[in-house]
Amino acid sequence: QYQFVESGGGLVQPGGSLRLSCLASGFTLASYRVGWFRQVPGKEHEAVSCISDSDSSDGSTYYADAVKGRFTISRDNTKNTVYLQMTSLNPEDTAFYYCAALFGPGDVCWAPMYTYWGQGTQVTVSS
Repeated sequence: QYQFVESGGGLVQPGGSLRLSCLASGFTLASYRVGWFRQVPGKEHEAVSCISDSDSSDGSTYYADAVKGRFTISRDNTKNTVYLQMTSLNPEDTAFYYCAALFGPGDVCWAPMYTYWGQGTQVTVSS
């Protein structure tokens, strides 16, 4: 049975940094495209960043315009984990952050296409 466990969220001041982790169990994350999505109350999931699978791809990444240059997605297949390094955080980054996985190659970074989801972690940027 698959499981995703996100961690690393919390309260941070504007300009600060956080690193989110997404640990997968029950399946081999290297075969999956993985994305980070965020959601605020009343709105749909917003794509933050996605990274291609490792089996057939070159590790290509996608970033939403709002986070380009500030966030970095990476994966460590030996730990079955994907990370989201977030820097220069601002209050608009406040949201519940989820990681999700989609089996196989491709470049989609659209929440409805993703199959497996974690429970999420809250990120709050406030002074």
